Amino acid sequence: MEGPRGARGSGASARRSAFSPFWCLISLVVQAVLTAALVVGLPLVVHQLDFEGSHGMTVSIPVWLLGGTLIGMIVPGKMVLEPVVGSAIVAVPTVYYLIQSQTVRTMPMFMYVIMGLIGVMFALVGIYIGERIQMGPAPRPAR
Repeated sequence: MEGPRGARGSGASARRSAFSPFWCLISLVVQAVLTAALVVGLPLVVHQLDFEGSHGMTVSIPVWLLGGTLIGMIVPGKMVLEPVVGSAIVAVPTVYYLIQSQTVRTMPMFMYVIMGLIGVMFALVGIYIGERIQMGPAPRPAR
């Protein structure tokens, strides 16, 4: 059963268009700023925090979830590929940085890759949450 004509997700406006580099760049910037601020910058300001190695990856995953939620709230329509690509691009240097910065809390490299992929998956979940917030509550069924 189809929803009302004006509802989001129906009609020609909700059809998937081509890949948008503009929104990919915006999602890349949002994720990069959040990751740099919380994973790299926060330990520089608060010296008691040490996000090296596995702890840095553990912090990165919720940061990417938050970034995905923010991106999902601002991206128009149903764009999923662009924010995921942006998150994946940010995950690569983050994983590299955390591998290079590990001293005491070490993990094998494949675990960093797996946790990076989990972070991208959490960003995808965040994108869905952000789009649901953007859409608002579901319409009430007609009686």
